[in-house]
Amino acid sequence: MIPTEPIGSIPRSDELVAAMRAAGEGSIDQADLDRLFDEAVQDTILRMEVTGSPVVTDGEQRKPSFATYPVHGLASLGADGVVIPFADGHTRRLPVLTEGPFRYRTHADAYLRAALPLATRPVKQAVISASALSLLYPDDAIDGYSRDAFLADLVDEAEADIRGCLDAGAHCVQIDFTEGRLALKLDPSGGLLRSFIELNNTVLDRFTRDERRRIGVHSCPGGDHDSTHSADVDYAELLPQLFDFHAGAFYLELAGERDPEAVLTAVAANMRPGQRIFVGVTDPIDPRVETAEEVRDRVLAAARHIPLDQLGTTDDCGFSPFADDRSTARETAFAKIRARIEGTALAAQQLQA
Repeated sequence: MIPTEPIGSIPRSDELVAAMRAAGEGSIDQADLDRLFDEAVQDTILRMEVTGSPVVTDGEQRKPSFATYPVHGLASLGADGVVIPFADGHTRRLPVLTEGPFRYRTHADAYLRAALPLATRPVKQAVISASALSLLYPDDAIDGYSRDAFLADLVDEAEADIRGCLDAGAHCVQIDFTEGRLALKLDPSGGLLRSFIELNNTVLDRFTRDERRRIGVHSCPGGDHDSTHSADVDYAELLPQLFDFHAGAFYLELAGERDPEAVLTAVAANMRPGQRIFVGVTDPIDPRVETAEEVRDRVLAAARHIPLDQLGTTDDCGFSPFADDRSTARETAFAKIRARIEGTALAAQQLQA
């Protein structure tokens, strides 16, 4: 009655994080790292299925980060790209493109194809948005490779990233759009956000209506090391434009909001017919594991604003979007997922009564 899905990432083991770091330093064989990746993906899928999750992911165990997996290892990148500041003072820096043409080095269907044989449940796949990767182009341009030429290449690659996953058998494809609220922080006029959505819609318009029903958009204030980059931006400013996305599903951070009732009111006022709204009912930043009853109550609150045939549940964010983020324990992530599934079922039972 109420579908429930994970966002994607699960914290990696200490052994895997250390091995990924060693691989970056050239002190571990690729074969050894691949073996650890295989074991991590298999363990993640098994444990997610044990929670009762009707849809699973590979936990993004192989991704260096949710944002830069397509370009990781490209020779045409510099290190001094856009800096993203977080509320606790730490930062993340994107790479910068140094020459064209722009091409992905890794497409997300490679992760999906490795995960599908290991799963007994439908598998979803997360991809990074075209708008996030648009930030790789430098302000001072690239000689012989215009921004327009870059964006044309980027749209082609972003389409291929999604299409490859759909063709490989993904249950659904989730576009990570955590830069949405950040765009409003950088440009309160909303112009940057509009340009981001228009760019992503250029990609989405290459898909049929039926295909777009299997494509969703994830929005959150950017969780990393138990901090965020744009939680101070009011959701009410984002939602009127967010629902302009030509996508079938929307995965919205909600459990961590200070005033979830106000957010749900804004969702109800702006959502469109045919859009499935997956509301966040567990908060990955909060170390305390929610009870099934707390999740149930959050779902019931959402059901007062969102029609049942358009309601779903999810986690607020991935539990470890960057490979080195160990702020949330692996056990905690699976416990929160179990609470989401059990709490969603409790709410469904009460709503059916």
